[in-house]
Amino acid sequence: MNEGFVLAVTIMREAIDEFRRFQRDKEVNSQLYSKLTVRGKVQVKSSDIQVGDLIIVEKNQRIPSDMVFLRTSEKAGSCFIRTDQLDGETDWKLKVAVSCTQRLPALGDLFSISAYVYAQKPQLDIHSFEGTFTREDSDPPIHESLSIENTLWANTIVASGTVIGVVIYTGKETRSVMNTSNPKNKVGLLDLELNQLTKALFVALVALSVVMVTLQGFVGPWYRSLFRFLLLFSYIIPISLRVNLDMGKAAYGWMIMKDESIPGTVVRTSTIPEELGRLVYLLTDKTGTLTQNEMVFKRLHLGTVSYGADTMDEIQGHLRNPCPQMQSQAGGNNASSTPPRKAQSSAPKVRKSVSSRVHEAVKAIALCHNVSPVYESRAGVGGEAEYAEADQDFSDGNRTYQAASPDEVALVQWTESVGLTLVSRDLGSVQLRTPSGQIQTYCILQMFPFTSESKRMGVIVRDESTAEITFYMKGADVAMSSIVQYNDWLEEECGNMAREGLRTLVVAKRALTEEQYQDFESRYSQAKLSIHDRALKVAAVVESLERQMELLCLTGVEDRLQADVRPTLELLRNAGIKIWMLTGDKLETATCIAKSSHLVSRTQDIHIFRPVTNRGEAHLELNAFRRKHDCALVISGDSLEVCLKYYEHELAELACQCPAVVCCRCSPTQKARIAKLLQHHTGKRTCAVGDGGNDVSMIQAADCGIGIEGKEGRQASLAADFSVTQFRHIGRLLMVHGRSSYKRSAALGQFVMHRGLIISTMQAVFSSVFYFASVPLYQGFLMVGYATIYTMFPVFSLVLDQDVKPETAMLYPELYKDLTKGRSLSFKTFLVWVLISIYQGGILMYGALLLFESEFVHVLAISFTALILTELLMVALTIRTWHWLMAVAEVLSLGCYVASLAFLNEYFDVAFITTVTFVWKVSAITMVSCLPLYVLKYLKRKLSPPSYTKLTS
Repeated sequence: MNEGFVLAVTIMREAIDEFRRFQRDKEVNSQLYSKLTVRGKVQVKSSDIQVGDLIIVEKNQRIPSDMVFLRTSEKAGSCFIRTDQLDGETDWKLKVAVSCTQRLPALGDLFSISAYVYAQKPQLDIHSFEGTFTREDSDPPIHESLSIENTLWANTIVASGTVIGVVIYTGKETRSVMNTSNPKNKVGLLDLELNQLTKALFVALVALSVVMVTLQGFVGPWYRSLFRFLLLFSYIIPISLRVNLDMGKAAYGWMIMKDESIPGTVVRTSTIPEELGRLVYLLTDKTGTLTQNEMVFKRLHLGTVSYGADTMDEIQGHLRNPCPQMQSQAGGNNASSTPPRKAQSSAPKVRKSVSSRVHEAVKAIALCHNVSPVYESRAGVGGEAEYAEADQDFSDGNRTYQAASPDEVALVQWTESVGLTLVSRDLGSVQLRTPSGQIQTYCILQMFPFTSESKRMGVIVRDESTAEITFYMKGADVAMSSIVQYNDWLEEECGNMAREGLRTLVVAKRALTEEQYQDFESRYSQAKLSIHDRALKVAAVVESLERQMELLCLTGVEDRLQADVRPTLELLRNAGIKIWMLTGDKLETATCIAKSSHLVSRTQDIHIFRPVTNRGEAHLELNAFRRKHDCALVISGDSLEVCLKYYEHELAELACQCPAVVCCRCSPTQKARIAKLLQHHTGKRTCAVGDGGNDVSMIQAADCGIGIEGKEGRQASLAADFSVTQFRHIGRLLMVHGRSSYKRSAALGQFVMHRGLIISTMQAVFSSVFYFASVPLYQGFLMVGYATIYTMFPVFSLVLDQDVKPETAMLYPELYKDLTKGRSLSFKTFLVWVLISIYQGGILMYGALLLFESEFVHVLAISFTALILTELLMVALTIRTWHWLMAVAEVLSLGCYVASLAFLNEYFDVAFITTVTFVWKVSAITMVSCLPLYVLKYLKRKLSPPSYTKLTS
C-alpha cells in the first residue's frame, strides 16, 4: 500500500511538469508563416517548413528556421534582426540580401530565374557561414559568395521590414538547436546521499536477519526463517522517506513562491530545492543579468575640460552660440566655392577656444556612427500615406534610433539632448539639426565599419554647405592611442573612466583636401577589387589615412547595473561562493563590468590571459599565470577552448583557486562546457544564472539553474529550475531558502529512518528474548497506524523548522559556508541516529518486559504506548524553532492515539489501560528512553554550540 502511494505521488508530479512542457512546444510548432509558391502565398505551420521553401517573415515575427536572405521590402536591400535569443546580445544585427535576387523587379520573378544555393554542412558556430549563390540562366552565370551577413538564423526576430528567405537548415540542424544541449534529469546531492544511507540500511537488514537465523542454529528449513526475518525487519528500509521528501520539496517550493521579499519567483523543478543550500560555484551571464543593458552617456573629456552629468547644460550653452570660426568660413564661402586652404594647414598651431572644441567634438559624435533614425509611420489609409510622410517626418516624439550596438544609440541620444539632432540617414547622406533649427546635410563618401580586430570605425563625410571633407574616427583607446597626435592625457583619463566602470571611446578627426581624398579613393577601390589578400590590402589603404589624427574628445558611457548587484555579489562572496562571469561580450567591456560590479575588488590584480592558438603558447601562458597569486582571471572563449584541449586539468586547477573568473566571448556551448568542467573537476555543486536563450545550455548543464525574466525574453526562465525577476533575489533564495530546505530535508530524512530503525530494534529484542522466534511483535493495524496516522504529522512538521531567522541568515552569509561541507547529513550524523534508535528500542522493549505482569497483551500495550510517546518527544527534541502548526500536529497525533485506544480492544486490554499501573509504567519507560537524550542535547548546546547560536544570543 505504501509503495503504491509513493509512486503515485511521484508520477503525478512528473506528469504535471511534462504536460506543461508539451503545451509550450505545441504553441511554438503551430505558429503560422507565409510560404511563397508558384501559385502565390500559402500559410504553413512552422513544424511543416522544409528545406528549399521560400518563407516570408514580417516585422517582429520570429524566424522559424535557418535561411539565406533573398529579398527585403527595405530600399537599401538590408534589414536589422534581433539576435538576443541566440547570442544574448541585445544590439541589432544588420543583414544584407543577396544582391542578385534583391535586384529582381518583383516578388514573382523569383520563380522565373533558375538558380541554386550551396550551403556548408550544419555547424555549431553561430558567427560563421560559407556558401554560394549561383544563377545559371544568365550569361555568363552569376556567382555570389554567401557569408554570415546573408543568413537569417532561426529564433532571431526581424526588426525592420519584411524579409524573404530560402530555408537551408531546419529542426535539429538549425544553429540555435545545435547550441542547446539535451537537458538531463537533475537529482539533488541530498537525494544521492540518502540513497547511500538506504543502501547501508539494506545491508544492515540482511546482516541482522542472517545473525538471527545463525543464533537460531539453522534449525529445520532455515531459509524460510531467513525470509520471515527479512520481512519482519523490513521496516528498517524507509519506504515512506520518498513520499515525505517529495511532499517536503513541494512545501519548500510553495514557501519560496509565497515569500514576500522575493515576489515573482517561480519554482519550475520541484525536485531540487535543497541544492540551493550547497552551492560553491555560481556561473553568471553579464548582459541583462548583472547589467540592465541600458547605456547612459556619462562623461565627455576634452583634455583640459571634463563634462559630467551635472555640467551637460554648459555644452548646450556652447552649442547655442554659433562658433566664431564657422561664421567666418561660412561668410567667405559665398564668394568662392572652394574654401581657403591656407588657413586649414596652419590651424593646429593655434590653441582653439573651448567653445570651438566642444562644437567639433559634438559634431564628430553626431556624425561618426552607424545609427539610423526610424519614424513609426502613423496608421493611415493607403491613399493618405504620402501626406502622413510629409507630416511627421521629423517630429521628435516619434523618432527611435536603430543601431548594431546600444553604445552608439546612447551617444546619438546624448547629442540630441544637448541640441544637435540626427534627423535622417540613408546610405549616402546624414542630416543633422542644430539647436537653432537649421538642417545641415553631410554626404557620406566612405564607411569603415567596426570589426573586433580593428576595434574602431570611421566615416568620411563632405559638408554640403562648405564642401569640406573630413575623416572622423572613433574606437577603443588601445587602437586609437597610436593613431592620434601625441598628447599627455588620453591614457590616464581612459584609466580613470574605466575604474568608474565606464566604457570609453576615443573620437578623432582629420581634414582632407579634395586631392587627398581622390587619391585615397582610387587606391581604395583598387584594393577592394584585388583577389588575393583583399582584407590586408584594404586595411593598408585605410591605414594610410589613419595618421596624425587630431584628438577631439574621450566619451564615457555607462552600462547600468541591475538593482543591488554589488551588495548581492558581496553577500555571495562572503558566503564562500566563487563567482564566474561567462559573457559573449568583448574583453574590455567584461573587465569593466567585473570592476564596477565589484566582482573583482578594487585592490585585486587582474590577470588577462593572452590569446593563445596552439599548445606551446597555452603552456607558456599557463606558466605565467601560475606565478601570480590571488588575482582574478580574464580569459577569452577561444583561448579557453585551446587550453581545455591540451591542459584541461591544469587550467581547472588554477582557475578554481582564483577568487573570480571572467570568460568573455563565450559561445553557448562553451558556457555549458565550463559548468560541466567544474562539476567534473571539483565535485562541488554549481549554479548557473542567466536571462537569454544563449544561457539555456549552461542552465541545463549546471546542478541548479536560475533564470531571470529580463529584456532578453523568457527562454532562460522557462528552461531553468528556478526563475526570479531580479538578480538581487538570488541572495535570499540561497541564504534563506536554500539553507532551510537543506537543513529541513536532512532532519526529515534522518528522522524517518530513525522511525523505522527503532521499531526494528524492538522486534529484534523481542525475537531474541523469545528464543529467536520469527513472530511479528505488532500486528496489522498497529504497524500501519504507527507509520501513518500516529506519527506522520509531527514528523512532517519538521518541514517548518528553521535553525536561523531569515534576517540573521542574510546578515551573516558566512553561515552558508558550513552547509557546503555537508555536515547536516553524513555517515557521522547517521550513525548517531542509529545509536539513538538502538538505545531507545532496547529500553522500550526491555523495560516493557521487565515490568511485564502476567499477560503478554500488557507488554504490547505498554511498549507501543511508550513508543508513540517517545517518537512525539523525539520530534520535539529535534525541532530548533517552534511553529504553532508543530504544536498542533503533536497534540493532534496524541489525541488520535488516545481516541483510537478505545477501538483497539483486539490488541489491547482496555480495562488494564485505564489503571494507574499502566500509566506509571509507560511514563517510567518513556522517561528512561528520552531523558538522557534531552540531557545530552542540553550539554552539547552548552559545550559546543553551533556557529549561529553565537550570533543570535
